[in-house]
Amino acid sequence: MAQKKRRFQQLQAAAATAAPKDNRVYTNPLQKQVSEKLDEFGKSFEGKGRTMLYGLAALVVLAILITIFVNWNRRSGGAGQTALGKAIETSKAQISETGTPAGSTTKTFKTEKERAEAAIAEFQAAADTYGGQIADKAKYFIATNKLFVDKAAATQELEGLAARTDEVGKVAKFSLAQVRLSDNKPDEALVLFQELLKLDDAIVAKDTINFEIAKIYELQGKKTEAADIYFNIAKAAAEAKDADGKAITPTQTATEAKEKLTDLDPERAKQIPEPTPESPFSVGAPVSLN
Repeated sequence: MAQKKRRFQQLQAAAATAAPKDNRVYTNPLQKQVSEKLDEFGKSFEGKGRTMLYGLAALVVLAILITIFVNWNRRSGGAGQTALGKAIETSKAQISETGTPAGSTTKTFKTEKERAEAAIAEFQAAADTYGGQIADKAKYFIATNKLFVDKAAATQELEGLAARTDEVGKVAKFSLAQVRLSDNKPDEALVLFQELLKLDDAIVAKDTINFEIAKIYELQGKKTEAADIYFNIAKAAAEAKDADGKAITPTQTATEAKEKLTDLDPERAKQIPEPTPESPFSVGAPVSLN
């Protein structure tokens, strides 16, 4: 359970490419502030989008929401972008039973349900005001936040969104699969993950999807199939090199895959080389004389 709660997931878009040059034009100081804050928050999750378990046994993929938004954010209209940004800030505001401290401007809520309801209202307002792509994104955020309020209704909305073939549909399908798992329906979750795995661009990293499939195989007693997947994830990460031929630090997904493999097949896990720390005296590395 502890390992599940600290589960990190790699996001394909963040891991595969560097962030593009920022050519955005801000129409007001608030838009710039919100955009920069979201970009900073999204970058903190690059390569390891965090999956978090919330109340009512509902899984909301907040890191994926934020990171996907940051990518969408660069293509969205100014005012609509700002409205979505403010709603996202509300959806991840601090929970505190004592409320906002005196003199503080930080937004806090006493319960997750209260926070979700506030965020839903803001996302709905953005959808009603701006329509189009802004509304599409807002609908997804509404559905995931609604998992705190009315899980049955939220699941139904995610089912509808997951039927789409665009970015919203792909991320909604991943979220729906997580909800199926939280409802103890691993067979249904497996079907959804396998559908995503077949896509050329599933938005969520292939390693992340494969890791989830391997966990389901474990639940089904298919230890060999699960070990095969964990081995492939961990081995590929251990052998990965950057453009300069240097070893790439394994993602949290790869690290946990090796841990899982060690539990299932310790001897096979030994076949995966340990990462070699980069020497500070390697060619091209600056040497400080201070």
